[in-house]
Amino acid sequence: VESALRDNQGVVAARAGRDAAEEGRKSARGAFGPAVSTSYGYNRLNEKPRSMSRELDDDTYTWAVGVSQPLFTGLRLLSTYQKAALETERQALTLDKSRLDLVVQVQEAFLAYLKSGENVRSARDALSRLREQAKVTRAFYDVGLRPRLDVLQAEVDVTNAESLLITAENNHATQRARLNTLLTLPVGSDTAYVGTLVPVGFDMTLEQCLERAYRNRPDVRIAGKAVEIAGRDVRIADSGLYPQVSANFNWATDGDHPDVSGSTLSPTGFSQWSTGLKAEWSVFEWGKTWYSGQQARQVETQVRAEEANLHHEVAYEVQSRLLTLTDSSKRIAVATKGLTQAEEAYRVAVARYQAQVGTNTDVLDAQAKLTAAEAALTGAKAEYLDALSKLWAAMGELKPSLVDG
Repeated sequence: VESALRDNQGVVAARAGRDAAEEGRKSARGAFGPAVSTSYGYNRLNEKPRSMSRELDDDTYTWAVGVSQPLFTGLRLLSTYQKAALETERQALTLDKSRLDLVVQVQEAFLAYLKSGENVRSARDALSRLREQAKVTRAFYDVGLRPRLDVLQAEVDVTNAESLLITAENNHATQRARLNTLLTLPVGSDTAYVGTLVPVGFDMTLEQCLERAYRNRPDVRIAGKAVEIAGRDVRIADSGLYPQVSANFNWATDGDHPDVSGSTLSPTGFSQWSTGLKAEWSVFEWGKTWYSGQQARQVETQVRAEEANLHHEVAYEVQSRLLTLTDSSKRIAVATKGLTQAEEAYRVAVARYQAQVGTNTDVLDAQAKLTAAEAALTGAKAEYLDALSKLWAAMGELKPSLVDG
């Protein structure tokens, strides 16, 4: 989990999205300050002008500087900045959600890898048992104590077990490739993943789980940010209903040379400046601003409803994960007992067969039930841990080791 959180490109992308949103917030903050602009221009007349019987230069150079400071924008600038700040927070929560989703994927793949490893071990044990039984059966057949049919049945079961082992080993390699991918390792790398399917305790109530889910889940908090952002969009849309007021200062100089230091009539240079206030109000635009505001309000209503629905979905998800966890825990106890019984039944069947009071079919049947019991216990343990992983995720908590604390 730690390796994946450090190197996975999905998390890297989400982190870049968060950083981009932070730069957007800074950009929106810059809109509060004055805007400074400058321009430099050159014009040439087709004929030289004359003034007081004097011929002037037909080249004109102009340099101007302007400063504009918004004073009132109907809360547009403030709302835009607040929206950008909320977007930064939302992207940070999106990063948290991406990390949480990745943790679940890694844990799920890791548990599947351990489960497939247990299945490989079980398949090898089954094959070993069947080969041993086939040897015993052939030995009995060679001395005339068993029919040829028993030998054929034993050999068929050995062949089937070999096929199942190949399938189990292929699945094990597939799960390792999936883990390698999540950890950005070469897909074919023969990575040594170590672990066992050991269930860990969990004793929280549904109410405690729900409380932590509503407090910690990134998507719940993202939904809350979406509602706040929608509220800022309403204020931005409504800002067009108010006058836009700004202050400005302008300075300019011109001349008939590139250094704009004056002209023939004004050899010492010429410059002028002005300052003023400007109020602009779009009084009527055929309802454009009004309907934009109404649209923003409907979007706000929409995201509020989505937030409320998400709370219901979270409650369902938490409860379903908790029920699956409880069910798996019970099945582990049943499967453990079943495995003990299947092991004893297999020992008895083998002993009876070797004592010539049991049949080969009894041994093969007991062996099949023993393999099934091993698979049932392995599946119950893996499902328990997988359910626990998903339950922690449903509560919005990163638990790499699946242990609280």
